[in-house]
Amino acid sequence: MSNAPHFGSHPMFQGFGRPVRQEVDLRDCEVEGQIPPELEGSFYRVGPDYQYPPRLPNIPFDGEGHLCLFRFSGGRVDFRSRYVHTERYMAQAAAGRALYGTYRNPFTDEPAVAALSRGTANTNVFHHHGKLMVLKEDSPPVVVNPHTLETLDPVYRFGGQLTAETFTAHPKLDSDTGEMLGIAYEAKGLGSCDVACYSFNAQGQKTWEAWVKVPYAGMLHDFAVTRSYIAFLVVPMVTDIERMRAGHVHFAWDSTLPTWLGVLRRGGDGSDIRWFKGPERCATHVMGAFEDGTRLSIDMDMGLKNQFPFFPQRDDSPFDPVAAQGHVVRLSVDLANKLRPGYDMETLYPHSGVLSRQDDRYHSVAYDVGFMPTLDMTAPFDARLAAALPFRPLNHWTRFDHSRRAATSWFVGPDSGVQEACFVPRNASAAEGEGYLIGVVNRFLEMRNDLVVLDAQRLNEGPIATVRMPTRLPAQVHGWWVPGTVVPATRL
Repeated sequence: MSNAPHFGSHPMFQGFGRPVRQEVDLRDCEVEGQIPPELEGSFYRVGPDYQYPPRLPNIPFDGEGHLCLFRFSGGRVDFRSRYVHTERYMAQAAAGRALYGTYRNPFTDEPAVAALSRGTANTNVFHHHGKLMVLKEDSPPVVVNPHTLETLDPVYRFGGQLTAETFTAHPKLDSDTGEMLGIAYEAKGLGSCDVACYSFNAQGQKTWEAWVKVPYAGMLHDFAVTRSYIAFLVVPMVTDIERMRAGHVHFAWDSTLPTWLGVLRRGGDGSDIRWFKGPERCATHVMGAFEDGTRLSIDMDMGLKNQFPFFPQRDDSPFDPVAAQGHVVRLSVDLANKLRPGYDMETLYPHSGVLSRQDDRYHSVAYDVGFMPTLDMTAPFDARLAAALPFRPLNHWTRFDHSRRAATSWFVGPDSGVQEACFVPRNASAAEGEGYLIGVVNRFLEMRNDLVVLDAQRLNEGPIATVRMPTRLPAQVHGWWVPGTVVPATRL
């Protein structure tokens, strides 16, 4: 029997879900239309791409981090992709096979890797204090070269300043100071209820650290920050140690638990944290947050129940795709009301979608513009695609202007789907939302991808430019834009 990798016929590894496993250098990508001359910089995107067939039944989220770079310079685009060389990746490369078990479950790993990081660096990319960091929330960042994508530090602890065992996949930028803020959940180890909060200045020096306890251990994928506060929503995607010991993935959805909104003041020791109780909900991404006097508001894409079909229900009930649909919901609470036990919720738009974003210059201040991939079930849908896919893909990028409660969308077409989009300001002094929306779309029937550039103020007019890729790209969870003034946009 051959020892060569073979992913078999599992549905997770078919069609667009099949691992790409190839690292690419491509100069002068084919471009339809014209790249705007001011679009100078680097678009980084990362997602899971299995290095070897998994040892146990697993989920798409457990693939190794595969990092992609689109370099925009002088109206031309180059492309590069590399696996992130985590400790896990290097151990498996040496063995020539998978050594780790199912998603975030160390009980299923081979004993030989017990002392190594399980981090896959497959969730997000972020640039700060001169370092390009690739992130996964169960482990410290990985630092890579922003030009070659070579891994420089597989377990980056900010020069020994990171005291937690984990770090967020969604750092935030202070809009005034440029500080980077982050949280770490399960910060003292598997299943712990400890959350650490940090800020680091522009030189990467730690300026604040506080530790708090959450009501129960579970997923804290994203968080919100304003000038005065940090806040996070604890949703009932719980860490289930007993199920893990039986070989299951890290999380399970417990519909009997409430959500808890925790709010603490920045710069303190965390003892002032307040908890506001809410009903069962699932929300993993923050669009934006702001404070207005004593009222704190946080906008998230939120579903009524579990939004991840590959994370099981704790009671073994079936996944509910209708209750999983996300909408932009505003959570708000008056912090002056000491007796208020819960928070308010308002659905802002009828659009259904996930992976909400904003103009990243407005992380900690009042904002007005958000973006999100959305699904319009009434839009045309290619019959061949309907027969081939078990789901209806997200088919629009939508811009939300909150002050007008207005939404504008671009439809990708009946045979394609959109991934997360990233906003790029037209220039450093551009008004909020003035610039470009860029992101990768799936051309399902052609088994390849395009990168699309749209005017963020005129999405409905369609692409300004389309970078046509000759092949299928590794999957994406999140992406990040770095302007050429920060990382020089030299040709690859």
